[in-house]
Amino acid sequence: VQLQASGGGVVQPGASLSLSCVASGPTFSRYTMAWFRQAPGKEREFVGGISWSGGAVFYVGSVEGRFIIPRDNAQNTVYLQMNVLQPEDTAAYYCAARNSYGSTYIYTSKDDYAYWGQGTQVTVSS
Repeated sequence: VQLQASGGGVVQPGASLSLSCVASGPTFSRYTMAWFRQAPGKEREFVGGISWSGGAVFYVGSVEGRFIIPRDNAQNTVYLQMNVLQPEDTAAYYCAARNSYGSTYIYTSKDDYAYWGQGTQVTVSS
């Protein structure tokens, strides 16, 4: 599967922004989808993920309650809706996919995802 992420930009603290990740191929609905982010000089970190059916979601503590990851299997798209953005959310954001059909477990290690989109930059600054 090939992934194409988009939607990054520059926003002020407290603003909202929505990222999109469109997947190619007919089997998108079989994949657990996740978002990671990487700030300059830091490791790529897990942000959140959603199971193949959308029945399970999991977020890292720093974004829980602010970020939402919905998916539209008919449109082969997963989103990252980010609210109340803070300067510490500044990073390149990546979508990733793992073929996990039938499982509700959300993997949080980047090593568990075989497919990656290119990063889209999110900058939160006043």
